[in-house]
Amino acid sequence: MHDAIEQIGERLRGLRDVLDIPAEDIAQLCDLDIDTYLRMEAGDGELSISSLQKISKKYGIALDVLLFGEEPHMSTYFLTRKGQGMSVERRKEYKYQSLASGFRSRTADPFMVTVEPKSDDTPLHKNSHQGQEFNMVTEGTLELTIGKRTLVLNEGDSVYFDATQPHCMRALNDKPVKFLAIIL
Repeated sequence: MHDAIEQIGERLRGLRDVLDIPAEDIAQLCDLDIDTYLRMEAGDGELSISSLQKISKKYGIALDVLLFGEEPHMSTYFLTRKGQGMSVERRKEYKYQSLASGFRSRTADPFMVTVEPKSDDTPLHKNSHQGQEFNMVTEGTLELTIGKRTLVLNEGDSVYFDATQPHCMRALNDKPVKFLAIIL
């Protein structure tokens, strides 16, 4: 898990070096202070998927390159077999499995996300990003907060929302939750 975070940090540093981007510009794009961002680049913290997507869109680099270090190659279709998508465990409580990592120039980023339970008193960090997002719960119960509204989604429930609204999630009932997330 820590190796994946360090590798993402290295790729971000490499992107900045190649494109001659000041760290302050990326920190500002991600709504972070410069020290926090530089710690993330050093592998001592991690950027959210939404922040990585902001960087990806702003600088025209595939999200897969930042997450996995691989450029997508397919342009007609990309098949992902059950449990076989590119995966990165960026935090102990979150696991993202990309379902379209090999498809070039895609207009959406679909992930199978697993959220591990944590205590009710653990503070949640809200993220926001450009575009829209679709989430459909496939296992467990998900608490999703969008802005000031908190929703509970059970297996089979789905929600489509404006991703510029601050949002966060929590697995309920002391069980992991799995959901399909499509970021548009």
